[in-house]
Amino acid sequence: MKKSAETTYVRPSGGLTSEAIDDVSCAFNSLIADVFSIYVKTKNFHWHVSGPHFRDYHHLFDEQAMQVLPLVDGMAERVRKVGGRAVRSIGQIVRLSQITDNDADDVPPAAMLAELCSDNAALAERMRETYDLCDEHGDVASAALLETWIDEAEQRVWFLFEAGRQLI
Repeated sequence: MKKSAETTYVRPSGGLTSEAIDDVSCAFNSLIADVFSIYVKTKNFHWHVSGPHFRDYHHLFDEQAMQVLPLVDGMAERVRKVGGRAVRSIGQIVRLSQITDNDADDVPPAAMLAELCSDNAALAERMRETYDLCDEHGDVASAALLETWIDEAEQRVWFLFEAGRQLI
């Protein structure tokens, strides 16, 4: 009887150490949680905005939500590519997110803009911290992705800030 050849699979790591995989995965999972939270909050404000600038803010919030949502998949796939485990539940997202909920019944448009501006600025800062972590571990691919995502977060901050200036 002929013995079949065994197939050996290599866990993806991109050449990263186990410590680097854990560090990068942990940092990215926290970012995923924050991005999910910003997405939900942005859609909440999109659905509930009112007032004289309703149409402009309604569209702005929807555009920003649609920009944020694909980050979740890109970040989770990056975690998997380096050999880590991506977030698996809403509960885990709640535990990891640093973005606070806003489930108030009535939020003035100026407060919506200011809150999303602050949340996106905080996300950009955590992305920069994750970028530094990736750089320390030699994870150039993750760092390169973060460069684009940081720029997008900064653009969202800029748009929200400028839209809110007319309300000051």
